[in-house]
Amino acid sequence: MAEAAHTNKAPSETGDTFRFLIKLLVFILIFRSFFFAPFSIPSESMLPRLLTGDYVLVAKWPYGFSRHSLPFSVPLIPGRVLSTLPERGDVVVFKAPPDNKLDYIKRVIGLPGDMVEMRGGQLWLNGKAVPKKRIANFTVPVSPNTRCQLPEYTERSSDGTLRCSYPQFEETLPNGKTYRVLDLGQQEKDDTEVFVVPAGHLFMMGDNRDNSEDSRYPAVAGRGIGFVPVENLVGRATVSVFSTDGSASWVLPWTWFSAARYDRIGEGF
Repeated sequence: MAEAAHTNKAPSETGDTFRFLIKLLVFILIFRSFFFAPFSIPSESMLPRLLTGDYVLVAKWPYGFSRHSLPFSVPLIPGRVLSTLPERGDVVVFKAPPDNKLDYIKRVIGLPGDMVEMRGGQLWLNGKAVPKKRIANFTVPVSPNTRCQLPEYTERSSDGTLRCSYPQFEETLPNGKTYRVLDLGQQEKDDTEVFVVPAGHLFMMGDNRDNSEDSRYPAVAGRGIGFVPVENLVGRATVSVFSTDGSASWVLPWTWFSAARYDRIGEGF
C-alpha cells in the first residue's frame, strides 16, 4: 500500500509544478505587456541621459495599449486602446518605422500638428526658438561600452584614465520640460526643412543631436525613422535599474560588480 501511495504522488507533484510554471509564465506575460518591461540601451543616441549598457524600466500603460505592447507584437489588440498622447519631452520606447520591428528610444519633440525645424543646431517649435543654454561639458569614462565619437573629444582625467568630454546644453520646451543635449558643432541635420507632424504621428529626436538618426531623417529600416505613428508606442521610460560599462566577463563573476555603474541606478526621467 505504501508503495502504491508513493507511485500515485509523483504524477501529482509533477502536475502541480507544471501548473505553477504555467501560472508564472502567464503572470510574467501580463506584467510585461501591461505594466513594466525592461529595455537595454544599445547606442549613444540618447547621451547624456542614457549610456550604452544602461537598463531602464518602461511603463506600458501611460499611452494606452496596442499590439506593440505585447511580446513579439502579437496582433491581438486592434488599433490602440485607451490611447493618450505623450507630452513633449517624454522619453519613449517605440517600434521604429518603416518595418516596425526594432525597438528605439528617443525623446518626443513634436505632437500632431506641430511644426519642427532645426536652424544652425537650434531647435525651433511652432515658429519659436527653443531656449538652449550652454552648461558644463558632459564627461564619461572610456570603456568597452563607451568610445569617444571623435579623437578631439578624448581627454585624460586627473587620475590618468581616459574619458570623453562633449559640449553640453540645456533645452527647455514650451511646457517647461528641461533636459540636456549634446551638440558637436555644425553637422548635416543642424539645418532642416520645416516638418509638419501629421495627425496620429509624433516627431522624435535623440538628445545626442549629432549622433542620432531620428525623425529628421526619412524612414529606412535600421536607420532614420521619419514620423512615428502613435500606434507604434511601446511605453514611457521611467527609471534606470542597472548599468554596465561592458568590461564584465561571464566566466569571471567578480567583474560583474566592478563593471556596474552604481551611480546610474535609480535615475528617473
